[in-house]
Amino acid sequence: MINPDSELAVRFWEGRKFLDCPVIDFHAHMGEWRGIYLPRCSQEGMLRTMDRAGVRLLLFCGHEDLFAPGTRNSFNIERVHRNPDRFRAYFAVNPNYSDPEEDLKLFQENREVFAGFKTLPDYFGYPLTHERYRPYWEFADSEGLLVLCHTWGGSDRDGPEEAEKFLRKYPGVTFIAGHSFHGEWERAAEMAKDYPQLYLDLCAVMDDRGVLELFVERAGSEKVLFGTDLPWFDPHYYIGAILSADISDEERRDIFYRNGAKILSKFDWFGRIRKEGWWPS
Repeated sequence: MINPDSELAVRFWEGRKFLDCPVIDFHAHMGEWRGIYLPRCSQEGMLRTMDRAGVRLLLFCGHEDLFAPGTRNSFNIERVHRNPDRFRAYFAVNPNYSDPEEDLKLFQENREVFAGFKTLPDYFGYPLTHERYRPYWEFADSEGLLVLCHTWGGSDRDGPEEAEKFLRKYPGVTFIAGHSFHGEWERAAEMAKDYPQLYLDLCAVMDDRGVLELFVERAGSEKVLFGTDLPWFDPHYYIGAILSADISDEERRDIFYRNGAKILSKFDWFGRIRKEGWWPS
């Protein structure tokens, strides 16, 4: 058994849910995707996976709303309304088809649905700090919202240099570095230590042994968030990887739910979810 001295690990290997240690997943999608079979990409399938793995709350941005902007985030809104106690969404921002005035009006009309914004600069072809993004980031900055951004090491659109420009310009945003500047691990850890509003997301990080330990040692466990890219990756694997890492159970709890609960505590809807069950005191 890996990490037999870890109470959380032992309970997980034995197939017991740790109800006193809920999981908040900050990086997910939903819906079918071209050219690949995703067996649990429907809302119902993802919910079953979450229940099995012990994921209490999931923040997502549907494939349709990211890549078919004509939907105007309607899939995200509908899905949250269907299961408001288990899901919240990021408002999809695609700068190729943006309409800031209408988009921000829609966001304001659906504040119970959205925790912030999601974008993919490498995919969409515009750097994170491009003028087309400015109205969204200014709004997020003034409102203290989350921005989940795909980041990747070496990228001139969403790499460390571009992210630092963003962090200096919009200090009021809680910035979640999706994939944690993949490959530039040491720099990611240093940035998380230097910028209080920057959090490192574990999605696609756990394919590289030792990175989580590096993040915890250099930046601290309080700067790391659980994220999976579900339905692309399975939360069981990510939970198992965290339980197998050379960190403490207290540090694991930070990653699984404490950091997330702290970030989301600004939202009234999170307070209601928390009161309604399955949260440690």
